[in-house]
Amino acid sequence: MPAALSHQPETRRTRLIAIGLMCAAVICFSALDTSAKWLGHGMDPLQVVFARYAGSMILVSLLLNPWSHPGILHTRRPWLQAFRSLLLLGSTALNFFALQYLQLAETVSIMFATPLLVALVSGPLLGEWPGPRRMVAIGIGFLGVIVVARPGVGGMHPAALLSVISVFCYAFYSLSTRILAAYDPPETTMVYSGAAGTIAMIPVIPFVWTWPDGLSWGLMIFAGAMGGIGHWLLILAHRLAPATVLAPFIYSQIIWMIALGYLVFGQLPDRWTFIGAAIVIASGLYLLYRERVRAVPEGSARLD
Repeated sequence: MPAALSHQPETRRTRLIAIGLMCAAVICFSALDTSAKWLGHGMDPLQVVFARYAGSMILVSLLLNPWSHPGILHTRRPWLQAFRSLLLLGSTALNFFALQYLQLAETVSIMFATPLLVALVSGPLLGEWPGPRRMVAIGIGFLGVIVVARPGVGGMHPAALLSVISVFCYAFYSLSTRILAAYDPPETTMVYSGAAGTIAMIPVIPFVWTWPDGLSWGLMIFAGAMGGIGHWLLILAHRLAPATVLAPFIYSQIIWMIALGYLVFGQLPDRWTFIGAAIVIASGLYLLYRERVRAVPEGSARLD
């Protein structure tokens, strides 16, 4: 049997494992947002943010630390690491504030616009200019966000604006992650993400802290664990398969968010959220399709 054929079953199996890890990560993030929404009813969202980062940092430190991984704290781009971590912190905080007023499915539908924004700003920042077809897809995707948020027509709560700003933070976080990948290993970047978020929240906590009851303590620990495990699963998934294979499965999160929103809060999204989410998801999938089928000559800076 030729060598190329002998590796095909293993490659297929590896990709299936990576897809499974991606789907598991999405479930973790859905559980994290559900916990944050529940906790936000009885405590300041900033306290929930602190719980998410502190719990994640503790969990990550057990797996990744200078004793088990010497040199893990060494970074070639410390300022970019700090900036990236603060972007993720800002995105998380804005999302948790928005979850006080919005349904789970509404916030995630808006967050699905992140790949569209990344594709749009990759041109001026990274020289990866989208072509006309991709630009049309990006424009249609943002139209889907408007359908979900329905600004100025008595639709969604004004907190939807927080989700939109969160998308901008997460998009630039994603871009900085791509840049850092050329300088630091993902484990180093993951350690800095949790540590920077925790340290940045420590001065704020005395002003917002309220003593949690037993259930709230459990949910705070659970939220931190889900954040840390989710990001770790993402790293493992991307080690086994390229992003173009994994990215479509991110959209499976809408299923879990709708299910958890109904089971935990008794909420179902309205038809406009479904329509807008479908538009955003379709646009994102089309962008992924163009990345996979469009052959870009080596050295070309244009993506279509």
